[in-house]
Amino acid sequence: MQQIKPGIYYEDTYLGVTLGALVFPHGMVMIDAPLRPEDARAWRSALLNLRSGSARMLVSLDAHLDRTLGTRAMECTVVAHQKTAQIFRNRPVIFKGQGPEDGADWETYDDAIGTRWTSPDITFTEQMTLHWGGTQIVFEHCPGPSSGSIWVSIPPARVLFVGDAVTPNQPPFLAQADLPVWIETLDKLLTYRDYAIVSGRGGLVSPEAVRLQQKYLKTIHKSLERLAKRNALPEATENLVASLISDVEFPNKFKEQYTQRLRSGLYQYYTRYYRQENPIEQLDFEESEN
Repeated sequence: MQQIKPGIYYEDTYLGVTLGALVFPHGMVMIDAPLRPEDARAWRSALLNLRSGSARMLVSLDAHLDRTLGTRAMECTVVAHQKTAQIFRNRPVIFKGQGPEDGADWETYDDAIGTRWTSPDITFTEQMTLHWGGTQIVFEHCPGPSSGSIWVSIPPARVLFVGDAVTPNQPPFLAQADLPVWIETLDKLLTYRDYAIVSGRGGLVSPEAVRLQQKYLKTIHKSLERLAKRNALPEATENLVASLISDVEFPNKFKEQYTQRLRSGLYQYYTRYYRQENPIEQLDFEESEN
């Protein structure tokens, strides 16, 4: 567990996403959940060793399986965006694991199938401010990676948790993304010049990492636009994979997983935006299976 500011921590050693914890006298706000129940128990135990009030709340930064499969094990009130809650309403009560392989972390966890969901208890649309025993915590809708993506900021401490808005040293998830909106959202992120920015997949990131993310997304978008102008089939996105994956630096052990993530994301994004006569927002791959 790494301390960013007094009472504000992140943890990036568990399978899944980077977790956050805001530990204040009134209680604790946890950001995202570990995938595995044993990791959830370890995380809860670690947090209990920190001085905090009795109140507990968990925030899901979006509906991605890597950050929501383990929510139930955290045993507390859950906050998320309204569109994230809509995705939960379209999921089966028990996770069945249908859908394409997306190169996500949950796919490496054998016991993910059969997990019971916990739907959000509290939702909002644009912004919600929590006065947590006097400490201001702001939840803000910042779409791009998905329609229900949110950020959590603690203005007095100048700390910002941004989820999948920035994914350093790994390709982004594209299946539920809106690239033009995402690129615009990163313009907004660059205005947080004196904030500590915490990625949901990598911990603290610099402004340079934000700019690199934006540049990469622009490259992806231009590549897909060129395919669309030629009226190419979705299968043509395979020709983009080798070049785009070579632009990302990561340990070789993740090559197969990250290549599949990019391959699947490009195909799904292109199909959704360029190959449907009347594109509609794809809530979640599981919805089409039920």
